[in-house]
Amino acid sequence: MTSSANQRFASELVEPAAGLSKDLAAASLALARRFFAGGTMWCASPTWPFHANHVAVEFVHPVIVGKRALPAVTVPPGEDLVATLRATTRTGDVVLAVASAGDEAVASVMRRGRAWGVETIWIGAGPRPPAGAANHVLWLETSDELEASEQVVRIYHLLWELTHVCFEHPGLLKPADLDEDCTDEVCITCSDEGRLAEVITVEGDEAVVRAAEGRERIDTTLIDVPSPGDLVLVHAGSAISSLETGGEEG
Repeated sequence: MTSSANQRFASELVEPAAGLSKDLAAASLALARRFFAGGTMWCASPTWPFHANHVAVEFVHPVIVGKRALPAVTVPPGEDLVATLRATTRTGDVVLAVASAGDEAVASVMRRGRAWGVETIWIGAGPRPPAGAANHVLWLETSDELEASEQVVRIYHLLWELTHVCFEHPGLLKPADLDEDCTDEVCITCSDEGRLAEVITVEGDEAVVRAAEGRERIDTTLIDVPSPGDLVLVHAGSAISSLETGGEEG
């Protein structure tokens, strides 16, 4: 799609789709910041793998002279999505998925984003995922599959173009330091906040978990015995709540 075609589509994003315009702007800025800091984007679409391939090619091989190539990788269809991304993503990466709200594998990846330290972008159409399902939800209010597929392509073309617009404004690319005013040993602002983590191994009353800050060993005596793959909230070195009703494979 040409830049002018993107601009025409963007101009059509008015009410009731004004929310999509804002979501696209926020996702593009977040994506630019992740790329600027050295992150990689992982693209997945279990049902429509051609969309994942298209997104990755769009970012790796820009069609406009002078635009930088950005690291993007396709997750092959048929792979265990959770296990594959758990093993390959690093803190600071991005996971972008094109899928319906009912795709359980994608939903499972998205809810692990904070624990893995990755930014999550979910593109789709029809019934929306629940609020907070991903960092950025770029959604079309249509149930027509042909229309949805065409407009999804336009959405990630715009995402690519707006990401490069952000690169043209270097002052935007350094994320605000939310803790820059915190000088206490224990931050007053975040002292009661539980951090999301994913259980890796369980050893008696302790577990090794993966959080955005890296791996750590925590105490699990305050919750039921977790299983590998479970998501827990961690505070002061202890799991204070489990987000699972049972162990989750993958």
